[in-house]
Order: sequence, then structure tokens, then C-alpha cells
Amino acid sequence: MLQRDPSLDALLELHGQSYALTEDLAYWVDFRVVRVPLSQARPHGLDYALNLHGPDSGKPRDSRLIGFDNAHAVASSGPAKRAAWDHKHRLRTVQPYEYSDAGRLVEDFWTAVAQMLRERGINL
Repeated sequence: MLQRDPSLDALLELHGQSYALTEDLAYWVDFRVVRVPLSQARPHGLDYALNLHGPDSGKPRDSRLIGFDNAHAVASSGPAKRAAWDHKHRLRTVQPYEYSDAGRLVEDFWTAVAQMLRERGINL
């Protein structure tokens, strides 16, 4: 029997939310999280995107600096190569992300956000 993830409700409540992180509104986060049928691509039954936006992303007309999502497959490296749908974006790089539960996803996202902002000299 599958155990219910106790942090799932908190993640689902973020859907549609966006928050400014700086007074000048240069940096903000937004969340899209919806339940979907279980599938090989989405074994946790979620379609999600957690994003940090700001200036100088390295891509024209794109403000995403950090993103955790499962919108498309990305190839993993190493001996057990497979296509992973859960992944993270950091500027121009994309790497597989090992989804374990909703709480860890949110924690990992905020950790990546804090690191990016620190690198840019922004302390929240």
C-alpha cells in the first residue's frame, strides 16, 4: 500500500502562487503544481514547475534562473542511463532530479534559490 506524503497538500496549495523576493521586484518565484494520473513519466502523480526568475538568465527573452519541473525528459548520465522527467534547471544547465517527496522538492528548490541569490549578492 502506498503511503500518503504528508507534505503533498502544502505543495499543491502553492499552485498558481507567485512571490516577489526583492523590493525592486527583480527576483520572484512562481509555482505550478497539479495532480495528474500516475504514469511512467510522473510516477508521483504530479505535474510541477517551481521557478526562480530574475535578470541575466543567460537566455534572451527568458527570466528563469532556477527551475525544478517535470515538463520533459532529460537524459541522465552514468552506467544506468535513463530518461528522467524530474529535473532541475540552473541558468543554461539541466540535470536529472531525484524526486522523493513533496517536502524535499520544496526544500531543494528553496536551497537552490538561496544559493543563486547569495551568488548574486542578495541576502533575504
